[in-house]
Amino acid sequence: MSPTPHHGAVAPSPLPHHDGSALYVPEQEPALGDVVDVFVRVPAGADVRQVHVRTTGDGEPRFTEAVVDRTDGADVWWRVPVEARNPVSNYRFMLSGSRGHRWLNAAGVVAHDVPDNGDFRLVTHAPPPAWARDAVIYQIFPDRFARSAAAEGRELPDWAIPCDWDTPVIGRGPETPRQFYGGDLDGVTGRLDHLDRLGVNTVYLTPIFPARSNHRYDAASFDTVDPLLGGDAALARLADAVRARGWRLLGDITSNHTGDAHEWFTRAAADPCAPERELYYFDEVSGDYESWNGVRSLPKLNWGSAELRRRFATAGDSLLRRWLRPPYGLDGWRVDVANMTGRRGADAYTHEVAALLREVVVRTRADALLMAEHGHDHTGDLDRNGWHGTMNYVGFTDPVWSWLRHGDQLVPNFLGTPGGVVRRDADAVLATMDAYRSLVSWRSYTHSWQLLGSHDSARIRTVVGDAARQEVAAGLLATMPGTPMIFAGDELGLTGTNGEGSRTPMPWHRPESWDASTFAAYRALVALRRAEPALRHGGLRWLHADADTLVFLREAPTGTVLVLARRAAGEPVRLAGLRAAENLYGGAPALRPDADGAVTLPADGPTFQAWRFS
Repeated sequence: MSPTPHHGAVAPSPLPHHDGSALYVPEQEPALGDVVDVFVRVPAGADVRQVHVRTTGDGEPRFTEAVVDRTDGADVWWRVPVEARNPVSNYRFMLSGSRGHRWLNAAGVVAHDVPDNGDFRLVTHAPPPAWARDAVIYQIFPDRFARSAAAEGRELPDWAIPCDWDTPVIGRGPETPRQFYGGDLDGVTGRLDHLDRLGVNTVYLTPIFPARSNHRYDAASFDTVDPLLGGDAALARLADAVRARGWRLLGDITSNHTGDAHEWFTRAAADPCAPERELYYFDEVSGDYESWNGVRSLPKLNWGSAELRRRFATAGDSLLRRWLRPPYGLDGWRVDVANMTGRRGADAYTHEVAALLREVVVRTRADALLMAEHGHDHTGDLDRNGWHGTMNYVGFTDPVWSWLRHGDQLVPNFLGTPGGVVRRDADAVLATMDAYRSLVSWRSYTHSWQLLGSHDSARIRTVVGDAARQEVAAGLLATMPGTPMIFAGDELGLTGTNGEGSRTPMPWHRPESWDASTFAAYRALVALRRAEPALRHGGLRWLHADADTLVFLREAPTGTVLVLARRAAGEPVRLAGLRAAENLYGGAPALRPDADGAVTLPADGPTFQAWRFS
């Protein structure tokens, strides 16, 4: 359904709809050459007399006429076969009526011709692991999460500035990466009950290898766990504890660079004839080297090197394989700076590297996940038999921030855009979300991580300013397609204005500082997502949008959930054609159609509400 800006009136009839969910594509994992039925939902009153599907198998457009499969209430469902002719097969629908024809592609219904890159997609590459669609990710920055008793006696390295747990985090400056709080992996193990109460089922650790910073993205080795975190044995203990609860554990690997203290780099820098020299980008005249964004401590890896590919991935004892095997048994990797990996000047190895890493990961562990970090447009790097998905900053985080941001307070944009986060109304939010969603397959979209912030961004509480708006943001996180990721401490209402400043120690010893209402909201929303199959596997239809309001449906063969998110109070929204529904979250009354056949949604705000149709 197309969003409508009308307040206080019965919503108009929805537009024809299709997405990649099971209601519209029952065969979710086609093999190459399979012919699968796809469905289009057309409102009975719509000007649609005939439907064709347009495919582009082997690069040539072809049209196949659809037939009416069934009539369901006020909707007519058209069915048409599509061949998964290529590893990624595009298709769109031509809707013909009394006023000519329109196209229905992944961005919606349009009356003008559009490029193929916005078409729907059938993907025949091996799918992501089945468990990923039901995951709720909890991100932990180890130095700031929890400290075990063993941490007290460890000797600190020369780079570290020791801090006690209440020392304020320095958000900017040379001391920022040197502040050392001493969180370790046994500390994480000791706090898993908190994660259990929250309801998450997947733990994601930022880097755990030895380094010369608290963030550890400047790895000095990939062969061992940092002794400051408890070493290899602590990781094995944590992995055992996570598995005992039936959860998953993900690691963080830097494929774009190492640290300048890494043995590969120190050998390369000391000897131009060393075999490690080809692993990096050295100027053989000046001896200078390429680094991440000019940061000298992060020398860039050269994926044109066969030796790098062997050491990093393909060798039997490669770093990528080792940590996926017992006794650690990581369930996959989040890949740092995946957007830059393999890209440098004329070198364009990114897609090769992604496919190589995925092949090695799934050969080592068939149910492992490979997730890419992208801070900007990720659409060209997915659906290529590489990354299973991405961290969806641009298609979720940024638009949610811009809609819910607090007043006139300047909030730095994660993407570094001058001027900070721009406040936008819901039409711009939807346009942004749809722009990125429509350029990848439904599978890549739903397996990407949706997040309200991370260790690299401002905290959501700082962005939105209060608990009520944070609850609306968390509601969207829990109910929209994609895999929700929660940054440790957001559930307590912690604050931070940028990535470094958001790496806040968890206040275990000060429970009175926790925002109990925010924790309760996160806990209830996570439980809602895990209880409702439509929120994990359903499609997405937008019903209404005005400046302050978003309304959508999550629909699955198992049932339908209606979601209302409001950033401020306004006029009631009345929607036609909906059945009675019981409230699942937010405490609003059950929905009952009135004499005109419309339901009225609450007008108060900020508010987040969800209903299940009976």
